[in-house]
Amino acid sequence: MQDKIETIGNGSIIQHGQLNQRVYLMKLDKKDCPTIIQEINDLARKNGYTKIFCKIPAYAAPQFLSNGFLPEAQIPAFFGNKESAFFVSKFLSSDRLLNIETDRLSDLSKMLEESNTAPAPDKIEVPNVTVRRLDKEDSQRITEIYREVFITYPFPIYNPGFILKSIENGTQYYGAVTEGQLVALASAEVDVQGKNAEMTDFATLPQHRGRKLSVLLLNSIEKEMKKQGIKTLYTIARLNSIGMNKTFLKLNYCYSGTLIKNTHIAGKIESMNVLYKHI
Repeated sequence: MQDKIETIGNGSIIQHGQLNQRVYLMKLDKKDCPTIIQEINDLARKNGYTKIFCKIPAYAAPQFLSNGFLPEAQIPAFFGNKESAFFVSKFLSSDRLLNIETDRLSDLSKMLEESNTAPAPDKIEVPNVTVRRLDKEDSQRITEIYREVFITYPFPIYNPGFILKSIENGTQYYGAVTEGQLVALASAEVDVQGKNAEMTDFATLPQHRGRKLSVLLLNSIEKEMKKQGIKTLYTIARLNSIGMNKTFLKLNYCYSGTLIKNTHIAGKIESMNVLYKHI
């Protein structure tokens, strides 16, 4: 039961469906503002979704906020290294705000207080592990790892066809390899025009956890993004994943906000943290 990704209006991109119980405005075309607000409101109510989540440029924020959307996170200098991005949401059911992971929010607060402010290491190495960029020939192995690691995921990463299409559309996958075997991976969803990239889809096979492979991958991908002229990196990480949040904080990412009950992952709808870094 995967949600659909569709292009609407003049080129805006949305994801919606019963899995995440939401509409996610992933990319806003300037010509679609403000008419798209009513369109996604209607779509959500028609399908009984309980949340509308939008990633929008700063110029559009007043229109959304005046329509009942709430700001949940913000990243400065996001679009073209100039304009901020706002992550705004509208909750269409009080149930979506129940049973928030308050214990994890408390853990996050402690992590932020204790986070190391020292410069991130320029080079990270793990014995007998190398990182390489993956290509279409790796798509089957990529999906196998995702199937083993994630019970559910908000995008159809278990489908080799989806992985192939995402590579064609500019998503870059990187893998950690040991003894010739791919054992961990991550991706960068690159917006060349906007000069930003989402660091996402981190997965490590259970038997290789504890080796700092996520830190190794993140550090390696950052270097590649810098070579490609990307200025802003960000992630939407599970609030419940202490290890993943620590990985980004260790490399000096800034916490920007928590998206309440936002994403169906690992078997249920969870809250997510937004973290970012300018490079």
